[in-house]
Amino acid sequence: MKRNPQVVAFMTPFPYFIDVDAPLEEAHQLMREHHFRHLPVTSNGAIVGVLTDRDIKLILGPDFGSPDEAQLTVGDAYVEKPCVVPASTPVARVARIMADGHIGSAIVTKQDKLVGIFTVTDACRALADVLGDQDEEPDDVA
Repeated sequence: MKRNPQVVAFMTPFPYFIDVDAPLEEAHQLMREHHFRHLPVTSNGAIVGVLTDRDIKLILGPDFGSPDEAQLTVGDAYVEKPCVVPASTPVARVARIMADGHIGSAIVTKQDKLVGIFTVTDACRALADVLGDQDEEPDDVA
C-alpha cells in the first residue's frame, strides 16, 4: 500500500447522478434499486449538490408535514455545495475534511467530471487497508 494513497484508490466508482429538477420519487427509486445512500445532483451538467437517503427521510417526515413524494423534486431535498475533491487528493486529507465537517460523502472529480464518490464506508475500508489488518479476525465484534 502506498504511504499516501489518493482518494481515487478507495472511492466507489459512481456513474449515477440525478438532475436537480428530477422528481424526488425517481431519485429515491434509483437509490433503492442500486443500494446506495448518496447521489450527486447536477444542473446543466454541473455538480450542484448531493442527495442522501437521510435528506429524503427528513423531507418526507412529519417535520415537513409528510408531503407526497410524487409532488417533490430533488431540488426540494438535496444539500447544496457538496464536498467535491479531485481524484488525486490524498485519502487522508479527504477523510480529515469529512470528519471535521461531519460530512458523510465527498464527490470525486477528474477534470471537473464526476468519477466517483467517497463515503464514510469507503473511509473505513481505507483505514482497514492502510492499517493492514483486513485479514485478521477480530476477537470480539459487537
